[in-house]
Amino acid sequence: MSAGTQDLEVHLPDRPGALADLGQALGEAGVSLEGGGVFTHDGHTVAHYLVHDGARALAAVTAAGLGPAAVRDVVLARLEQEVPGQLGTLARRLGDAGVNVLVQYSDHVGNLVLLVDEADEPAAREVVARWARRVTSRDGRAAVR
Repeated sequence: MSAGTQDLEVHLPDRPGALADLGQALGEAGVSLEGGGVFTHDGHTVAHYLVHDGARALAAVTAAGLGPAAVRDVVLARLEQEVPGQLGTLARRLGDAGVNVLVQYSDHVGNLVLLVDEADEPAAREVVARWARRVTSRDGRAAVR
């Protein structure tokens, strides 16, 4: 696990107060959430949140008795929000490179957060780097903030 921005995945019980338990445990540990969300399907609830200190977040979740939980590195990309079809175009490039996107959400400053199989991470980073160069060369803005 590397330092930097990571995804915290926590499997929560499907009950009232579970999200509060997670939020309080992370808050008490000084962990700020930079993006993400909680999703429930067929009674199975999974939270994915972007954090800057994955080890601290994981320790807080474990100490609170929540989980199972995991922390993984993410790939960040920037879409041109005003151009329709950006997600589809980037996702097609990732798919064509053999990258399986497991989770996708946005952070608080508008970056696309991608969680991919660990084996796919180098290919995902290369696709996103080419994407960023394309966006930057067209308008001069940084592709990831």
